[in-house]
Amino acid sequence: MSALFLLIPISLVVALVFLGWFIWAVRTGQYEDTCTPAMRMLADDESPKPTGRTLPGNGSQPKQP
Repeated sequence: MSALFLLIPISLVVALVFLGWFIWAVRTGQYEDTCTPAMRMLADDESPKPTGRTLPGNGSQPKQP
């Protein structure tokens, strides 16, 4: 029973913190445009072409033509 006296106030504080973060996100415009990010992955962007070079430290050698 004594654990409830500790856990209930802690849970209320955590809930109020998350509510504050949510209100902050709404007021700063984090939820203004919910459609564009989903459509962005459908756009045909040109992907970078591979150069055949390797990154330093990965231990593999580039292909020789």
